[in-house]
Amino acid sequence: MNGFEPNENGIAAGLEPENRRRRRGVYLLPGFLTVANMLCGFYAVLSTFEGGHSDFDKAAKAIGFAVLFDSLDGFVARATRTSTDFGKQFDSLADVISFGVAPAFLAYAWGVRMFMQGDPGPARHVYQLGWLVSFAFVICCAWRLARFNVHGMAPGGSRYFVGMPTPAAAGMIAATVHARKMPLDDWRWAVAWLALVAALAALMTSTVRYYSFKDIPWTRRQPSLALVVIGLLVWSIVVYSEEVLLLLAGTYAAAGVSLHVVRLVRHRMVSRPA
Repeated sequence: MNGFEPNENGIAAGLEPENRRRRRGVYLLPGFLTVANMLCGFYAVLSTFEGGHSDFDKAAKAIGFAVLFDSLDGFVARATRTSTDFGKQFDSLADVISFGVAPAFLAYAWGVRMFMQGDPGPARHVYQLGWLVSFAFVICCAWRLARFNVHGMAPGGSRYFVGMPTPAAAGMIAATVHARKMPLDDWRWAVAWLALVAALAALMTSTVRYYSFKDIPWTRRQPSLALVVIGLLVWSIVVYSEEVLLLLAGTYAAAGVSLHVVRLVRHRMVSRPA
């Protein structure tokens, strides 16, 4: 005998308490980063409700920090092998707040809320369209996260996401608000803004592939030049955050669409009969 007698449920009595503790416990560091992500999203919603110009910028920055914490919790969980099903579900719920509800509120308040009391006409219709597009963004975010939880990454490894990642879509909204700061006061620009928000929502639910950066060997030795490049990037974000963050967010969003178009063209050229 191995020293452990099974109880009436068929479970070794000596192992039962420890197994229960493992099932009920959570890993603190990834969980803390997920809570920090959720806190940033909640703060972004509260700042948006305040409605001042500086409040919109604070909300945008909070969403940016939420993107950072979301990236860190996944990296830490993979690096320390503390990824659990509970952690994945908890992270998804936090993402709905930080990358669905918070950017949708921000997009609505910053882009179209001032047209609420406008005279009947185009401006009034823009306001009515604004809440619909914002709600669609939340739905697409939740749908994107649910699909990822079920199907995971694109086939063939962990290099690509299927559909635009929710942090990238939220980051595009936050970067635009952070770069301009002043709310939109022309209904024509508001229509263009809503078109962008709708496009981001559609990209989240699309099959367009986006690079995940998960195959980069962060824990292995890298050339010294890589450290210099990362240092310059961090410095440029700190000093020129408005321009650099908008450029990074826009480039990532456009890159996925561009590569998708290239793949479609190549596929049609290959499949075309000679």
